[in-house]
Amino acid sequence: MSADELKAKGNTAFSAGNFEDAVKYFTEAIGVDPSNHVLYSNRSAAHASLKHYTAALSDAKKCVELKPDWAKGYSRLGAAHYGLTDFAEAAEAYEKGLTLDPSNEQLKSGLSEAQAAQARPRNPFASPEVMRKLLMDPRGKALLEQPDFMRMFNAIQTNPGSINMYLQDPRMQLLLEIALGLKMSRPSDSDAQHPSANGGAAHSRHEEPKPASTRAEVAKPAPEPEPVPDMDMTDDERDAAKRKAEALKEKEAGNEAYKKKDFEAAILHYNKALELYDGDMTFLTNRAAVFFEQCKYDECIADCDAAVEKGREQRADFKLIGKALSRKGNALVKLGRLEDAIAAYNKSLMEHRNADTLALLNKTEKALKEKREREYIDMDLAEVEREKGNTAFKEQRYPEAVQAYQEALKRGPPAVNPEAYKLYSNLAACYTKLGAYPEGIKAADKCIELKPDFAKGYSRKGTLQYFMKEYDKAIETYQKGLELEPENAELQDGLQRAIEAISRFASGQASAEEVKERQARSLADPEIQGILKDPIMQQVLRDFQEDPRGAQKHLRTPEIMAKINKLVAAGIIQVK
Repeated sequence: MSADELKAKGNTAFSAGNFEDAVKYFTEAIGVDPSNHVLYSNRSAAHASLKHYTAALSDAKKCVELKPDWAKGYSRLGAAHYGLTDFAEAAEAYEKGLTLDPSNEQLKSGLSEAQAAQARPRNPFASPEVMRKLLMDPRGKALLEQPDFMRMFNAIQTNPGSINMYLQDPRMQLLLEIALGLKMSRPSDSDAQHPSANGGAAHSRHEEPKPASTRAEVAKPAPEPEPVPDMDMTDDERDAAKRKAEALKEKEAGNEAYKKKDFEAAILHYNKALELYDGDMTFLTNRAAVFFEQCKYDECIADCDAAVEKGREQRADFKLIGKALSRKGNALVKLGRLEDAIAAYNKSLMEHRNADTLALLNKTEKALKEKREREYIDMDLAEVEREKGNTAFKEQRYPEAVQAYQEALKRGPPAVNPEAYKLYSNLAACYTKLGAYPEGIKAADKCIELKPDFAKGYSRKGTLQYFMKEYDKAIETYQKGLELEPENAELQDGLQRAIEAISRFASGQASAEEVKERQARSLADPEIQGILKDPIMQQVLRDFQEDPRGAQKHLRTPEIMAKINKLVAAGIIQVK
């Protein structure tokens, strides 16, 4: 981009009040054409508008160095000195400019202001010396740590005439003493550093009001110099800047209408802003927000896409681009285009990581998963898969049976298939044959959850627990099943096997290897761990080791007896 193009962008930004952008564009232009005095002049004005007067002074000096016979350079120099309160230097700069252009009204006005400021006494509280004195004095340093005092101090630095509002505060009197050497009648230092709750006015009840003659008389500060609005522009540049300023006003009017939910008026204002100036992506994103509220989702998406394209052309803030993409995602969700919405949210997060957008992404991904699951449901195909599973099970092709039953559950999940519990029962049987006992337990538990009065579910689970050598748990499961069907032969046989297994371990008939394996499994059980860590049970077990006869008293306590039985059933202790 050429220096003239960058300069034009800087002028437009300045006219719209975007002084930081103006500085950026003028800086880029200087990088292209470092000998152009007008660029330094314009950047000086932008810095002055930001109250960066040191930077403004540096640019003004460079402008005058490059073009010493240009009156406007001295105007910039004078403004920078004035902003730094170097009023004598400011007056001298304005005078030099007037020697080159005696009729220049801006230079005349600047000189008049600088001379008037010289005649006024300076604000003593704005001097760095005051802060140095406060930091050097322990009493002053304590004051600087108090937020409410700092608010008062900042107020009188800006407007010294406001000190009369705070003279009743002993801390302000201490400030006058430390900074200016004005000794005033006031309470003790401790009162000054720790004001009362009523704002610090901790006066003695008998203290006489101070006459006006004892108060510190401080002159009003010189007014801040106004930003210099007259940039060095061509007529076309001035017209473009004016149109952009008008466009920004239309945008603000649109925002106000949006807040009032007057969406038609908001659209008209945003349209007008775009007619006047098409270089701001927020005009598009704001209009997209209105379209969203009006349920015009296609129009919203189109504006978001245009805004992203515009933002990338102009190297806009990543946050703005991310916001446009997130808004597009919201509109896509409303249209039911969840896959496209997820893509938009992911692109938004690549531009700017935002917690709200991440939450929208997660919510949409979950919704898409549920949608796909709903669309996958087909009860006819579920029945086909169930039959495939039954056939594979009979032919001892257990992995294929598992796959078929799982597919049947996807096609006909419990929400729509009242007999899904049978599929979980069949899965539990498959996992038992495959030796995948933990997976089998999960399937059996799901079967029981869906159909608590289905006795076969308890039989499936009890068998799995038996093979896992969790005989005590198997007994409990079989007993629950028998409560439903007392004559169920499968449950009765299973219960008998589990009881016999516990008896074999309790009487010491099991092999050492079996005992070791079962104890290892039991010790991994959280319930058994809890019993063994119980201080009361630890004492009970010690009593049985040290005094078996005396320890018999523990067996009369039902809770202790139940825990001992669990330890016996788990193979942790043996009964001989």
